[in-house]
Amino acid sequence: MSYLIKKVCCIGAGYVGGPTMAVFADKCKYISFNVVDIDKEKIAAWNNDDLSKLPIFEPGLDKIIKKCRNVNLSFSNAVEEAISEADMIFISVNTPTKTKGQGAGKASDLRYVESCARQISKYARGHTIVVEKSTLPVRTGELIKSILESPDVKNRENSITFDILSNPEFLSEGSAIKDLELPDRVLIGGENSEALTALGDIYRNWVSPDKIIYTNLWSSELAKLTANAFLAQRISSINSIGALCEVTGADIMEVSRAIGTDSRIGAKFLNSGPGFGGSCFKKDILNLVYLANYFGLPEVGNFWEAVVEINTWNQNRLSKLILDKLFGTLNGKLIGILGFAFKANTNDTRESPAIMICKNLLEEGAILRIHDPKVTEKQMIKDLGSNLKENIPNNDFDKNNQWEKLSLEDDFYKDCDAIVILTEWDEYSQINWKEVANLMKSPGWVFDSRSIVNKQNVLKSGLKFWKVGDGSLSTKND
Repeated sequence: MSYLIKKVCCIGAGYVGGPTMAVFADKCKYISFNVVDIDKEKIAAWNNDDLSKLPIFEPGLDKIIKKCRNVNLSFSNAVEEAISEADMIFISVNTPTKTKGQGAGKASDLRYVESCARQISKYARGHTIVVEKSTLPVRTGELIKSILESPDVKNRENSITFDILSNPEFLSEGSAIKDLELPDRVLIGGENSEALTALGDIYRNWVSPDKIIYTNLWSSELAKLTANAFLAQRISSINSIGALCEVTGADIMEVSRAIGTDSRIGAKFLNSGPGFGGSCFKKDILNLVYLANYFGLPEVGNFWEAVVEINTWNQNRLSKLILDKLFGTLNGKLIGILGFAFKANTNDTRESPAIMICKNLLEEGAILRIHDPKVTEKQMIKDLGSNLKENIPNNDFDKNNQWEKLSLEDDFYKDCDAIVILTEWDEYSQINWKEVANLMKSPGWVFDSRSIVNKQNVLKSGLKFWKVGDGSLSTKND
């Protein structure tokens, strides 16, 4: 038996669902893709005629949306209708970390996944292939299966049947479209060979068959968590060595280049910085910690939890370093923050190192002036506002002069005591530091946590300079 896929529904119009279905639609003209979400504001943004106002920024996404939207790609709030018409349904909803109850702080909160499964069980017709696209803990497929195969579903209509697959995403924000179009691999886990083939056939429209890996459901779920854990571990590892470089006179960029040429190690994810961020790394590692402890492997859990702990330490380390360099007090000092997204080429701020670093600076009494080319002022206030309730009544930032977002022009740098680069946007590497030095207070500092600034240009301007992992600067500015 073979399954003919004509209509695909994706529940969840976020950072995974939207871009993934857009690329699918671009590559599979014969299939109709409907992205649904209960968030009316988000769906309205996906349907906005002004493509610069899409809810997600990814290079190249706007061009695909323009080509495919209202052709074989649609965005709507009609969740029930889309489910009932779909041959294949992707679950692509948020799986946040639980904040209370058993596993709080580590285990994934599966309420949205469960809600999707119940909607599918209620509105699906005929045979439907259900695909886990969200990052899920191992054996979540059993939860979905138990709901879809409940007696209520069977009693409603005997012809209603399901196959469950796991197809985790391996997207890097900022290059998600490229990752979708030219994937390293596509992982599909499941039990039914016909269902596996049906999803594989979609990918084979543009992906070489030798890059499509088939596994059982549980291996696919665990592989996603493991991939993110390994990448985050590399970032924490190189950041720990960067701190060591700063106190020994070594240069982390030279060390990274030296070890990156080792074929056993490779050069990727060896750039020292303010710490990892994004929606997945921390959440997935904590989920891995919970699973290890749940299954009686506390040593495994302790190992992976240390990766998260050193990432937090690294962010606090940068805040403390700024405080120490500025004579031990930040009260009333104006600090310009360059970059708020967790990485360049995205507007995503989830778990961005900038949030914790900015909160630390604000708690020391600093006045922040923040710039990011893609993150909105509304999002910045949302991420930082809860930290300021006690100090600033009603979060009235303008009235209290505690938060300011300006364009990257002369006014941004005027009277700043320090500039802190937290996101590696290209435009920050092109700054004329000689001109900036004339606008800042003296002695002015530049803190480059992304190693994108020309060290000599900053020092020649008369500004004091710190760059992550550069031990040669340890005696130049003190």
